[in-house]
Amino acid sequence: MSTSAHPSTQQIRSDFLEFFREKQHTIVPSAPLVPANDPTLLFTNSGMVQFKNVFLGSEKPGYVRAADVQRCLRAGGKHNDLDQVGYTARHHTFFEMLGNWSFGDYFKVEAIEWAWELLTGVWKLDPQRLLVTVYHTDDEAHAIWKDRIGVPEDRIVRIGDNKGAPFASDNFWQMADTGPCGPSTEIFYDHGPDIPGGPPGSPDEDGDRFIEIWNLVFMQFDRQPDGTLLPLPAPCVDTGMGLERVAAILQGKHGNYEIDLFQFLIAEAARLTGTSDLSNKSLRVIADHIRACAFLIIDGVLPSNEGRGYVLRRIIRRALRHGWMLGQKQPFFHHMTGSLVQAMGEAYPELAGKQDFIERALRAEEERFAETLDAGMRMFDEVAARSRGAIAGEEAFRLYDTYGFPVDLTADIARERGLDVDMAGFEAAMEAQREAARAAGKFGGGISLPAELAAQLPATRFLGYTGLAADGLQVLAIVRDGKPLDRLEAGGEALLILDQTPFYAEGGGQVGDAGVLSGNGAAFEVRDTVKVAGQFHGHVGRLVTGALARGDRLAGEVDAARRAATVLNHSATHLLHAALRSVLGDHVAQKGSLVAPDRLRFDFAHFQPVTAEELALIEDRVNAEIRRNHAAEEHHMGMQEALDFGALALFGEKYGDEVRVLRMGDASTELCGGTHVVRTGDIGLFKILSEGGVSAGVRRIEAVTGEGALAQVNEEQRRLGDVARLLGGTQAEAPEKLRALIDRQKKLERELESLKAKAAAGATSDLGARAVDVAGIRVLAERLEGFDAKALREAMDRLKPQLGDAVILLAGTRDGKASLVAGVCGSALGRIKAGELMAQVAGQINGKGGGRPDMAQGGGEDGPNLLSALSGVPGWVERQLS
Repeated sequence: MSTSAHPSTQQIRSDFLEFFREKQHTIVPSAPLVPANDPTLLFTNSGMVQFKNVFLGSEKPGYVRAADVQRCLRAGGKHNDLDQVGYTARHHTFFEMLGNWSFGDYFKVEAIEWAWELLTGVWKLDPQRLLVTVYHTDDEAHAIWKDRIGVPEDRIVRIGDNKGAPFASDNFWQMADTGPCGPSTEIFYDHGPDIPGGPPGSPDEDGDRFIEIWNLVFMQFDRQPDGTLLPLPAPCVDTGMGLERVAAILQGKHGNYEIDLFQFLIAEAARLTGTSDLSNKSLRVIADHIRACAFLIIDGVLPSNEGRGYVLRRIIRRALRHGWMLGQKQPFFHHMTGSLVQAMGEAYPELAGKQDFIERALRAEEERFAETLDAGMRMFDEVAARSRGAIAGEEAFRLYDTYGFPVDLTADIARERGLDVDMAGFEAAMEAQREAARAAGKFGGGISLPAELAAQLPATRFLGYTGLAADGLQVLAIVRDGKPLDRLEAGGEALLILDQTPFYAEGGGQVGDAGVLSGNGAAFEVRDTVKVAGQFHGHVGRLVTGALARGDRLAGEVDAARRAATVLNHSATHLLHAALRSVLGDHVAQKGSLVAPDRLRFDFAHFQPVTAEELALIEDRVNAEIRRNHAAEEHHMGMQEALDFGALALFGEKYGDEVRVLRMGDASTELCGGTHVVRTGDIGLFKILSEGGVSAGVRRIEAVTGEGALAQVNEEQRRLGDVARLLGGTQAEAPEKLRALIDRQKKLERELESLKAKAAAGATSDLGARAVDVAGIRVLAERLEGFDAKALREAMDRLKPQLGDAVILLAGTRDGKASLVAGVCGSALGRIKAGELMAQVAGQINGKGGGRPDMAQGGGEDGPNLLSALSGVPGWVERQLS
């Protein structure tokens, strides 16, 4: 371990993990930034997130001591530091949290002693520079610091309830309003009297002199709804130490951006933006934001307009705007990825593994934003110029809605100009848009189950892996409009919950089964099967004959043809996924799927259209695996065992302790709960129908299999035959004959353009003579039958040299429409504006237009008003000149 006075950030990570490894801790890898076990969190924002279920008692990790370096993000939702990043010494979007954990094993003594040993023994921090806080009633922690560690009592600060309620304190931690909680002790570093600020608990504690570096939480109570604290049977320890903060201290720096990691990234940002001032705050922003963006992308988040993807887009665009401020208008941010891999790739090998994917994702977003940044900044300048102290909420929303400016980017720019943003007004405008979207998207009510009923029922047992029919299925519940029924009469529609069923409930992209439930003269037509409350198969349909009551026993028969066709498409998606990763790269990840009887749809992460050659290769590889006729093997095993087995898990999914693995030879191994073929040869044939973009960084392939694929091939053959007959040849000759036809058409089009140009030149040769003199300016306004916009521009180019000091308005008419071109040249420039002339004429013919002072274009309706507007041009010019 390092005992150097200035260890690198990488060495500090290594020191921490090795120290706790020697203390018999299991070293746990960092969890992704997207929490797999907590839908209430947008991102992993602290080290304890991946252990939340352990603290709640619903998960047993297999060890009682752990240590990790957890990547965290605070840039969205409740925990959002984005607007402060780059402007303060210690705020980041992405940061690393060093943590050690005890799950019912060691407690306060060991946690405090080891923290002190690492800080003062391994890293050689001066004990005189360290100060600690404890919760005001935690005499045990106070005594450990004073008597066992030897910290003088004047450097142990008791912190009481300073947040307005019992146990609401900087030194009392709780997971929620109820549940595990307990006091904490924090270790602070004193930067010295030359830095403003006082110790924790003092009036000027917000200064920068005393900086918290390590927080040790002792979870020893279970908080009840009435606020009382009951002792936990197995108290736990949860600690967190910001890597960037402790690195600054160990490297003799005051601010986080001065550490080796950030100085390396800042230097690269300066090189890419051509900036010589390394203290520029924009360089800090870029250096911080590349970490957040890269790790979000490798953890499965892509830029979008909602949720986590929108947060990523906001961070990228903030970095780009700061590059723009430094004068860098070309894509540059994606080039930061290589330096990040150099700086952090040893600790996070996945960065290097996905470097190319990260770069492509960032470049695509850079190019998209570059199209609107200049225009958006011009609009912001206009808004700021007419603002009085604050940007109106409606204006901030218009910047977001029209130019893709996240509101915190608008706030960032506004702050630099001494302006605020009306956030309440922005949120009101945003909510109005959401409400409109909700109203436009409403459809029939969903399927629900009363909570009290769900609590009484056992989970449905699925029989459909091994058969499509079953007897003795008991009706446990009949539900209509969310309410339970005792009986259902013929003609009634409802949802049936059975104790067991051969019907597959929609899930994993596979559609639900259809079929019939029958017995005792009753026949219930199942048109769909859905998953209800996560554990019940709901049979949705209509009772055709007879009557049904709770407790009845039925026989179930799945529509075999529908299931068989669906199964082919589902197994084909697995082979398609494998082929995509093989041809396009390991960055390909499933982003959604639909497996229906008639087709399959597969969405995947990729940042450019798949070429025709790549699609052909993908299709060939899937069909090759079909011909190899692999057995589709089903395995049940633990999650880690499945991953070791080579199973591909979908990012962001939360799997149980035991998982189902589907393996098809060496072609595909995935976690999947759906139904599949017996052997890949059953699929028969795989045919891609289309490939296209769904959203930024997400592509979609639609395909068919089996009889559907054969039908598609036959249809393509029929169409090719029709084309060949129209071309007067065989199918083999069709491409060459079509190419010859296209070449002939292009030749004719060129000849036609040449003839039109000659005709236009002839038609305009005497136009100059029709110009009238207005105060020394030649004014021409004419209607030209059959001229399009291109011909008008060419006529304008010929007339300007002829007329010299001139104002020209030409109107080309065709099919009841008028194209307009206005031009100003010579001494008329500066006195007459083409755009204003265009607005004058277009406004009279129900049209519009605009342009530069010397050239403008527009259009409107042909008719009597056009002739009137043209005849009025000389008078309008005369009024402008007077």
